[in-house]
Amino acid sequence: MSREHLPLDRVAFLFDFDGTLVDIAPTPESVVVPPGLKEALVRLRDACGGALAVISGRPIDQVDHFLPNIPFAVAGEHGIAIRHRPDGPIERAALPAVPSEWIRQAQDLVASFPGTRLERKVGGFVLHYRAAPEAQGQLKKAADAWVEPTGGQFHVQAAKMAWEIRPAGVDKGYAVEVLMEDAPFAGRRPVFVGDDVTDEDGIREAVRLGGAGYRIGTDFPTPAAFRAWIASLVPAPASTGKE
Repeated sequence: MSREHLPLDRVAFLFDFDGTLVDIAPTPESVVVPPGLKEALVRLRDACGGALAVISGRPIDQVDHFLPNIPFAVAGEHGIAIRHRPDGPIERAALPAVPSEWIRQAQDLVASFPGTRLERKVGGFVLHYRAAPEAQGQLKKAADAWVEPTGGQFHVQAAKMAWEIRPAGVDKGYAVEVLMEDAPFAGRRPVFVGDDVTDEDGIREAVRLGGAGYRIGTDFPTPAAFRAWIASLVPAPASTGKE
């Protein structure tokens, strides 16, 4: 399925957020939604019968903050939390409990490496080292030591300048599979776009379901190029110049 010839009445769009729809920022809260993106997404959502979703590592409420009332469905925390429709309930996957001892050790660990940061999530946590790249190895060593004795319940996921400790079996591929089971996504071919290692599961699942997966940096050189592509799928109405 060529990205230049997508039948909007037969495809569903599922997009990552950070590094895909918006540019990567120094901190999660400092991202900027570029002018025109919201409007382009609304036009695309309406043209494909609502079959537009955002699948992010962020919690759903953060996606709502940046893109209020825009995607029909949102999956947060890499598929741990899924909201199938606007104003619908948030469904959460059953997850193993994160040992409190891990959190205490992680807090001590980031305190010993200035510039690193601990981000708590419902199903796990993230060790960020963007401001302290020299800490990458030590953070990975600690993360591996935590998850190895769990018998596969948890795993360490590489992310952009971060290591995420998360439950196994629930990922963006799982989110694609679940979202594609219900209207308005059901019966369509999924098109998933992402930029990171965590998006590979979503890409694989979209292809498995007969759709397509695209990558920022390969299929689109930058998030800006991807945003331009979104805008080109359903161009804005031409201005008549009349008030």
